[in-house]
Amino acid sequence: MKTEIDARGKACPEPVILAKKALETHDVVVITVSDEAAMQNVRRLAEGLGCSVTVERRGAEATLSISRQAGAGRGAVECCTGELKPSGPMVVVVASDVMGRGDDELGRVLMRSFLHTLTEASEKPDVIIFFNTGVRLAVNGSDVLADLAALSGAGTKILVCGTCLGFFELKDQLGAGVISNMYDISEAMFGAGKLVQV
Repeated sequence: MKTEIDARGKACPEPVILAKKALETHDVVVITVSDEAAMQNVRRLAEGLGCSVTVERRGAEATLSISRQAGAGRGAVECCTGELKPSGPMVVVVASDVMGRGDDELGRVLMRSFLHTLTEASEKPDVIIFFNTGVRLAVNGSDVLADLAALSGAGTKILVCGTCLGFFELKDQLGAGVISNMYDISEAMFGAGKLVQV
């Protein structure tokens, strides 16, 4: 079964997310993107899933024809290291309202993109912890509240540091998750099978 996707003008990581979702239900996906970075990212995803990829370029745009090979999986890229997966919950720790160091405007864009991508991931975190300036992402007016609501609806527990909310005078503005304390936060971190700090 074949499907076609027009992902021109869509910001990262939307073309990758669209391609991944389509590959879960289709054997052939034809996707058009409008820049080199999107083309490379979609190609890397498809090759990681064991698919064959051909690319046709027209100026800045590219159309990728992705074909699922016999025996290729339909889910996430499978681990091939032979290592055992860690047991215990996956915990994501968000200590800032920006991602990375450098330009804060870019950092906010990256953080929004990261949290949105979590909503589309096949393996969602069991717990997300927000502390320090990261708590600003979980209050009313935040650009990521819809994504946090989607994650919560999918079963992700969202813990927001009460001390931090108090410090920034935001306790009465919580828009997602529950107000938590350092005991619960440290227990979640120490009990994690996989801990990811953003």
